[in-house]
Amino acid sequence: MGCDGGTIPKRHELVKGPRKIEKVDKNAELVARWYYCALSQEKLRRPIVACELGRLYNKDAIIEFLLDKSADKTPMEAASHIKSIKNVTELNLADNPAWSGDKESIKGDKYDDLQSARFICPVVGLEMNGRHRFCFLRNCGCVFSERALKEIKSEVCHK
Repeated sequence: MGCDGGTIPKRHELVKGPRKIEKVDKNAELVARWYYCALSQEKLRRPIVACELGRLYNKDAIIEFLLDKSADKTPMEAASHIKSIKNVTELNLADNPAWSGDKESIKGDKYDDLQSARFICPVVGLEMNGRHRFCFLRNCGCVFSERALKEIKSEVCHK
C-alpha cells in the first residue's frame, strides 16, 4: 500500500509545485483569426468585414452589435472601437479553388485540414491561413498578400 515503513517518500512526491501556465498554441490562434468572427466566435461567412485593426467579422454580427445598445449588455472588447458601420470595410475575397470545406456534407467523419484556406490572394496565390500577412484596400475592399503589394508597388487596385 505504501508508507508502511518500507518506503521513504521523496520531496517531489509530497510537495506540489506551482501550476504551469498553459500556453496558447500560436498556430491555432492564427487559424482561429482567419476562420472565426472576432465578435461572435462563429465561422466566417460572406459578407465579411474588417476593421482598421485587421480583425475579421461577420457583417451581421457587427450590425447586431451596433443595434443592441441595452444598458445591461457590456461592450465587447473585440469591437469596442467600432462606433458605426463606416468604421468597417466590406472585403472582396478571392475563393480558393482547392478548398472543399463547405461543399461536402458534414457528418463528422472527415478530416478538416486547417492549413488549407478558404480564400487566397488573387495576384500571388498565397492562402489566407495565418502564415502570411494580408492587407486590404479601404476604398474598394480588395484583399491582397503583403508579398503581392511589394511586387506590384502601385497605389491602385489590382482588379
